[in-house]
Amino acid sequence: MPADMPTSPVSTDRPRALTPAAKSGAKRAGARPSRLAKRQPEADLTVQIACRREGIPHRRSILRWVNAALGGPAFVTIRFAARPEARRLNKAYRGRDYATNVLTFTYPSPPGLSDHDTRRSHAVPAVHGDIVICPDVVAREAREQGKPLRAHHAHLVVHGVLHLQGLDHETDAEAGIMERREQEILGALGYPDPYADSGATVTSPTPRKAARRSRKARLKSQAC
Repeated sequence: MPADMPTSPVSTDRPRALTPAAKSGAKRAGARPSRLAKRQPEADLTVQIACRREGIPHRRSILRWVNAALGGPAFVTIRFAARPEARRLNKAYRGRDYATNVLTFTYPSPPGLSDHDTRRSHAVPAVHGDIVICPDVVAREAREQGKPLRAHHAHLVVHGVLHLQGLDHETDAEAGIMERREQEILGALGYPDPYADSGATVTSPTPRKAARRSRKARLKSQAC
């Protein structure tokens, strides 16, 4: 996983559980859809805003991004957290003492949280997880990388949803698959390639380079 998440274009890690405190006491933006769609993937989405609202996309946009990245039914909470909370979660679950742009938390789907895919004639478990985004870090990254803030938010949401579905970037092969999927989804949504050179000076590694660096560090550690 990326070593310097606050400044890399996308840096998502997937701890296994989110502290209950992080899921309470937040404002809700909109109501959940009543039922999941049967044929087209659709999220049962909850948006929590636990920080200043400035720069945070509207729930309708977030839902559109989430649905575009889904391969099946999903129960997703996206929480926009202030920098202290993002730092606390990153330290608690990853041992990194700084606020990061986005964290994802996956859960096993409880019994009954499934939908029927008529094309494959068997039950498909729903994706069930949380995505925590720190708008302050996202805004800083967008400025540093010369990207529109809305496009960067869309990228992080899509990236997080793909993580919830099992995609990762621990190896070059995994990173290539995930990046191509992100490019396809964001292109269909009308956003530019998030990995294209924007002309801005980026001092941090891309997810693929960061993953390679992380793997080398682990190998070195194992050899000692």
